[in-house]
Amino acid sequence: MKFIRVDVLPHELPNACAPVINQHGRFITMVASDECERGIDRFVVRYLFAHDGKSELTMIESVLPGSDPTYASVSSIIPAASWAEREAYDLFGIRPIGHPDLRPLVLHEHWPEGVYPLRKDYPLTEMPARDTARSWSYPKVEGEGVFEVPVGPIHAGVIEPGHFRFQVMGDSVLHLEAKLFYTHRGIEKRSEGMKVTKGLYLAERICGVCSVSHALSYAQAIESIAGTKIPKRAEFLRVLFAEMERLYNHVGDIGNMCAGIGYAYGINHGARLKEQLMQMNDCIIGHRFLRGCIALGGVAEDITEEKFEHIRRTLEQVERELHEIVEQILSHDIVINRFANTGVLPEQVVRELSAVGPTARASNYDVDARRDLPYAAYSELFFDVPTLAEGDVLARFKQRFLEAEQSFRLVEQVIQSIPKGDIRVPIGEFPPNAYGIGITESPRGENVHFVMTGPNHTIYRYRVRSAPYANWPAVPFCVPGNIIPDFPLINKSFELCYACCDR
Repeated sequence: MKFIRVDVLPHELPNACAPVINQHGRFITMVASDECERGIDRFVVRYLFAHDGKSELTMIESVLPGSDPTYASVSSIIPAASWAEREAYDLFGIRPIGHPDLRPLVLHEHWPEGVYPLRKDYPLTEMPARDTARSWSYPKVEGEGVFEVPVGPIHAGVIEPGHFRFQVMGDSVLHLEAKLFYTHRGIEKRSEGMKVTKGLYLAERICGVCSVSHALSYAQAIESIAGTKIPKRAEFLRVLFAEMERLYNHVGDIGNMCAGIGYAYGINHGARLKEQLMQMNDCIIGHRFLRGCIALGGVAEDITEEKFEHIRRTLEQVERELHEIVEQILSHDIVINRFANTGVLPEQVVRELSAVGPTARASNYDVDARRDLPYAAYSELFFDVPTLAEGDVLARFKQRFLEAEQSFRLVEQVIQSIPKGDIRVPIGEFPPNAYGIGITESPRGENVHFVMTGPNHTIYRYRVRSAPYANWPAVPFCVPGNIIPDFPLINKSFELCYACCDR
């Protein structure tokens, strides 16, 4: 993968980023870091872009003086950067001049002003006093007959916390404000000073259902710093584990979307097939969520021929039954009536917000890190990247089924063509003050991990941009015009994790 790095002054950032976007660059993430501790009074912001049709990354970097940590915001020309700039302002106190909406994002109402938890001088264990004088304002739609309906953050069910405020007239939604980050665990702060090898265990616990993808992103970032080339067999096994993770998620999501309309047939059979896949995971790896299978320098465990045969038999049965179940679901008039034209996410919004994964591809945005920024053994395997144009709940349902079909094909190819050999190599040395980037395609889309090393093989800065973090800003755009009872269905069609968004 080609990597281009450009240094600019803080006020030059918009002018530097605009040409990248104009030349079909795609914003991936922005990483802010406090580097004052290194003997230089400074902060650094790094904007990362991918390029359509090229295995290439561009990073635009700018150093902000500690005495005046401000820079020119790029959010007016790159809306996808808005959350990252708001988060950096919350956590580091570096101000993006010209940002259109600098309301707090990560820190909630009672967090005291002027306290920045990701600065190096802020202790991990410190809990600041609550500032009860601070208030939170939401945009509102004014007018006769307009009401506000608050929902959450505690919900009636087994679901993570998120707060949603609907501006409605009758049942019709006029505007939605989503407030997240109730499950923020301070993962990036906790990683500071942690040994690089231990960071892998933190990475695979960012999200319960994307353990492989997060661990793999972290491992790739570390391996790029150390200059490690993993064995061929490990590359194929990494594809196997990643597609096993994708399959149980997609199959489970097909059932979960049926739960959004109370369609018991789809709910029960989706849950049943997901359970079969998770039992297979447990049999093959020893963990239902596939934790512990990725190692720095390769994978943690080899797969025997007997286990490959068990995978093949299980997936043959699951694929056959999944086809029958999806055919039955899509033949039901009420399902089609509820799914079609509900929660439409326009392609323009997807592109402006750099949405990823099945969400983006169901709105005709053809982006997939497995093909565009190939890793592991994906460049040696054959698979399609299906896309749909409608962008509604029905399209997001079909998208998962189409992608599950590709995962069945990929697993079969791995089993047939995996080479013999080692599964892991020593990781090598981690020079201080170096950084690496790991990008993988999780079941929900692209996960991006940025790791900067410190002295003695430790982590200096760790930044995670999960797929849900990229996609959550798009959710409010497809709710207006629908009715409140449609929101659970729309939300399930995105199937976004709260925890790995919040970190």
